[in-house]
Amino acid sequence: MNHFFVIANNIKDPDLTVAKRIQKMLRDMGKECTIQEFSQQDPQQRYQYTNPAAIPAGTDCVLVLGGDGTVLRASRDLIERRIPLFGINLGTLGYLAEIGAEDIESALRRLVADEYATEERMMLSGDVWHSGKNILSDVALNDIVIARSGKLRVMDFHISVNGRFLNSYSADGIIVGTPTGSTGYNLSVGGPIVSPAASLILVTPIAPHTLTARSVILPDDVTVKVEIGERAGTDETAEATFDGDITVKMECHDYIEMKKSASTVRFIKIDQISFLEILRRKMSGA
Repeated sequence: MNHFFVIANNIKDPDLTVAKRIQKMLRDMGKECTIQEFSQQDPQQRYQYTNPAAIPAGTDCVLVLGGDGTVLRASRDLIERRIPLFGINLGTLGYLAEIGAEDIESALRRLVADEYATEERMMLSGDVWHSGKNILSDVALNDIVIARSGKLRVMDFHISVNGRFLNSYSADGIIVGTPTGSTGYNLSVGGPIVSPAASLILVTPIAPHTLTARSVILPDDVTVKVEIGERAGTDETAEATFDGDITVKMECHDYIEMKKSASTVRFIKIDQISFLEILRRKMSGA
């Protein structure tokens, strides 16, 4: 690799101290490195954090400094550029940002020496429908969450797969996620942990009001539909949220259709720490 672009979380690296250290290291190795300026963020907010047009042509790798949330935003912003991402965690150990600040120099040397592999991660695409109109189309790397809004009360969610009814959940919400997202919100509500190398779709209820409700694991070639149910005497409102960023309001009988996206995210892996090792540390509290 010869050309690098650095995206830094301006909260975790406010003065770009780490970003500039990386830039100097790479330039000392004879490589090119550009740091995203905060002014390069899109004023029209079409992107969450990074305007892909600001990334120079010929960039081989985007280094993302921050945490898993920063990596998620970068993956969504850069979906059309197809540039592989490498996450550097400036906080606690993450699942997407695989190395810490103490390992930066050794990681950069491996990237420059082309001692790495790339890993494709599936994404979900979602279309939200209201009164027969598509009001939002977007993608998610982790998950799409459909959850109640307004008053704190249980709602009914009707789930269909490929046009055939699967189940109705009385719950606080529904998570439709990817293997990458299995260690996020899905994990916190008791959903299964799935290797990010897999390709499948998870459907997990949030706080279901029944003892028998469980997550459902589906193949990656299906379309999952979640419709907001109606209860007598109530005016139900909900929100659909893509990767915790993009949110749209939903009402009774509105629905969202989700399926595997044609787009994927490419992550760079240097095998310094595996998914299983990260999982072991998280589960042991290390």
